[in-house]
Amino acid sequence: MSNEELLSILKNRFFEHMNRHKGLEWGPVQERLEENADKLRSLHEMERTGGEPDVVILDETRDEYVFYDCSPESPNGRRNICYDREGQEERERKGVYPEGNAVGMAAAMGIELLTEEQYRELQKWGDFDRKTSSWVKTPSDIRTLGGAVFADFRYGHVFLYHNSAPSFYGSRGFRGCLRV
Repeated sequence: MSNEELLSILKNRFFEHMNRHKGLEWGPVQERLEENADKLRSLHEMERTGGEPDVVILDETRDEYVFYDCSPESPNGRRNICYDREGQEERERKGVYPEGNAVGMAAAMGIELLTEEQYRELQKWGDFDRKTSSWVKTPSDIRTLGGAVFADFRYGHVFLYHNSAPSFYGSRGFRGCLRV
């Protein structure tokens, strides 16, 4: 997909979901994207893996537009993954092969995993992960003990859970955040 095609997709999504970015205009967003080829590459990867990225806020303190994955369910191209490389290697030593890991995939894409706070904020703009779940950035004290954190949206509420970092499921992926 060319940059022009990606910008067209992002523009259409921007106007289809104005509730996610009240008060923002597309022109300045597009200008910023056109000035940042590396960020366009990251958005291309978010789109290619099913994330449906969209602008959600302008962080005025940092003068950055913030994009989240806004696909209705956890991005399909990022599922069946462990939390991080250590968890993935643990599974592979047992002869079980996940599709990768959330932390490594996010880094390769140039994005960050959503935090719990960002995940809860995302739910203000719709009901996301009603059938799937998404790994979220795990506090180091939990990860040191072998765990990792994921979330989903059920019964009108965000639920935050824990699992071992090596676990992986076909219905669990991750959502990312990109600052431009």
